[in-house]
Amino acid sequence: MTESRPLIPAYPALVRDYDADFRVDDAYKANLPDLQNGPASLIVGAHAPIQHVGISNFRLPIRYQTRDGGEITLETSVTGTVSLEADRKGINMSRIMRSFYVHADHLFSLKVMEAALDDYKADLEAFDARIQMRFSYPIRVDSLRSGLSGWQYYDIAQEVFEHQGQRLRVMHFDYVYSSTCPCSLELSEHARQMRGRLATPHSQRSIARISLVMKGHEKLWFEDMVELCRRAVPTETQVMVKREDEQAFAELNAANPIFVEDAVRAFSQELQSDPRIGDFRVIASHQESLHSHDAVSLLTDGPTFAQSSLDPMTFAGKMG
Repeated sequence: MTESRPLIPAYPALVRDYDADFRVDDAYKANLPDLQNGPASLIVGAHAPIQHVGISNFRLPIRYQTRDGGEITLETSVTGTVSLEADRKGINMSRIMRSFYVHADHLFSLKVMEAALDDYKADLEAFDARIQMRFSYPIRVDSLRSGLSGWQYYDIAQEVFEHQGQRLRVMHFDYVYSSTCPCSLELSEHARQMRGRLATPHSQRSIARISLVMKGHEKLWFEDMVELCRRAVPTETQVMVKREDEQAFAELNAANPIFVEDAVRAFSQELQSDPRIGDFRVIASHQESLHSHDAVSLLTDGPTFAQSSLDPMTFAGKMG
């Protein structure tokens, strides 16, 4: 008969109560394990450099200046990454957030972002670094004819990154508009004139995502981008609408029918004419009401955004 022996625990019995009174001193902190900053022998997988490692979507309130001299505080999603050399195991992720929080109370500017970027590089000993701040920016917009107004929100991301010694400042901007198909408009008018049949052209909500490099010292305001987009494609979707506004919007669409190819070229013309803008990319997506698919187009100018392969999410819609 096999003799049964009591099991001996591998570890002593541990206290399960949280010690709210415990205080950490320097000696205790110095004794804490730190695997991410361990030797290269702890690296898992290939000893390869990593282009981006960090944290994404940590949120906090940031103060922004409006073009008219006012201020607005907006919830902002921040992504911060640095490069990692092949012989280093990892980074201390919390340092990215701590470095950014040093600057978070300042009124937003690209200089503040660049100062945070410098801290990233110094604190984490990285050769490349990137910060992206994403938010929804409100602008009060008047209706077309009724005299009402409402808040239009623009999804924007500001980005500062340094790669191989070159530092760039980038803005990503979403503009939502209505696109009336020129072909459908002509066919509808043909049915009216030739057969006396009431017909309506198809229109659809459409999105342009514009990414651009900011250059020079003159500031490119968010309000400037709205006006640039409206010059290119005037049929921005409306906020407050009464019957007279709805009729006006129908007239505005009929005066500005546009294919997706026309849209990216119209935005491109305005972007090329602004001396504050360097390389850019325009992605347009017309979310068809006629077809079960979208009509899409992508136009780039300069090497920064040039691409051959398409990310599966390239035409996915708004960044928010």
